[in-house]
Amino acid sequence: MALIALLDLTFKPESLAEARALLRTVLADTRAFEGCLGVEVWVDEENEAHVVAYETWESVEADAKYREFRAGPGKIVELPPLLAAPPSLTKFTADSSI
Repeated sequence: MALIALLDLTFKPESLAEARALLRTVLADTRAFEGCLGVEVWVDEENEAHVVAYETWESVEADAKYREFRAGPGKIVELPPLLAAPPSLTKFTADSSI
């Protein structure tokens, strides 16, 4: 079953250029990760420092492996100092009964 993950990030305005450069590198790795079907980045029209990464995963298991990677050897240590607020991650799966 496919999974959609929404990663909501708000960067410090003064860190925006550095944050965008980091995202380009990090998301290239994410897109290449086994089971990733794609990642789109959406920018808030009223606040360019607020972005949402819309990730599509082929399965719950593929997403879990990716999260394990990011919590361990793929941890992004450069990210926290660039953030204005803690990130949030919301995951969605399809419900065919609706």
